Amino acid sequence: MTAARRTRGAPARATLDKAADENFPVAPFFLPRAWRDDLMAVYGFARLVDDIGDGDLAPGGEDARLLGVAPEKAADPLALLDAFETDLLRVFGPAAETPRHPLLSALRPTVRRHALTPEPFLGLVAANRQDQLVRRYATWDDLRDYCRLSADPVGRLVLALTGTASPERVRRSDAVCTALQVVEHLQDVAEDLARDRIYLPAEDLDRFRVGEDDLAAPTANASVRALIAFEADRAARLLDEGTALVGSVHGRLRLLLAGFVGGGRAALAAIAAAGHDVLPGPPKAARTDVLRETAAVLRRARRKG
Repeated sequence: MTAARRTRGAPARATLDKAADENFPVAPFFLPRAWRDDLMAVYGFARLVDDIGDGDLAPGGEDARLLGVAPEKAADPLALLDAFETDLLRVFGPAAETPRHPLLSALRPTVRRHALTPEPFLGLVAANRQDQLVRRYATWDDLRDYCRLSADPVGRLVLALTGTASPERVRRSDAVCTALQVVEHLQDVAEDLARDRIYLPAEDLDRFRVGEDDLAAPTANASVRALIAFEADRAARLLDEGTALVGSVHGRLRLLLAGFVGGGRAALAAIAAAGHDVLPGPPKAARTDVLRETAAVLRRARRKG
């Protein structure tokens, strides 16, 4: 029985099932079973901490109860994140300290099997804590610093799980993960604004003469479209920088990483096809488009290999 199946009681099922909605394949069928289990264990952690930070937990307060958060604080993201971090540290503690949340219990075998350290996990918690406190980013460098907490640890964990980490691969992985995070921000401009968050650098808003009222409109005006196109180009260049990662590995891992890059490229193509108007809702790539972009990444990797 896989780790995903073992944790498929409520509320873990609702969290794990969100893997199907991501821009990239989380644990595709062609990977070895052990890899799929480990990737889903890490995904369950990452998705849950993001859902806490975004206020997207399953209704009913079961996650809060599992984490030991008092009912009166069950809707307080900071209180939930503090309790979640405490439970996370049980994953790395003595065997007698059993994590309270089933998704963290499922993570413990993966952590021990690969001797993972707490740092990348704590980075993701810190990113979601930052989301509660920082709602605007002045510069591109500020946003990149946020992505180093919110996105880059995921790619580093994938390399650690597959035993393929090296300084150069980590650098390329960081570029891909930051790109994927920026793409997600572009897709979710309207949704983020509804949470009083803007992940478009203020310096770029000023450059394109875009105000917050423009981002709140039902559809994007010419200035907003130009801004989104500018940020999409940045994400595309980061994907280009990271694509060499695909050619540096072999076998099924190459196919997985190509899926990450291909998913990002397909999402950018969907944004472009929408005329860079992301305000009515997130432009999403069809599965066939993801497969086509993934195949193109693989062909490029073979040529350069």
